[in-house]
Amino acid sequence: MTTLQLNFTFEQVLSLVKQLPQKDKIKLGKELEKEGIANSLATLLQEFQTDELSFDTITNEVEAVRQQLYEK
Repeated sequence: MTTLQLNFTFEQVLSLVKQLPQKDKIKLGKELEKEGIANSLATLLQEFQTDELSFDTITNEVEAVRQQLYEK
């Protein structure tokens, strides 16, 4: 398989997008939104990644909070 890499400016891409039918613009917008959400989520998960929390630690904390709620 041959890979071809093309270099376009933002203005060139924008000009092409403006020529798309409305249906394809909406589809492209949804795909870009998904990619943006995925990137944001990956960044967020990386920021909060820790080895300090185990599944048992989380489970114990959840059970403690549940117990407090039940006691109210």
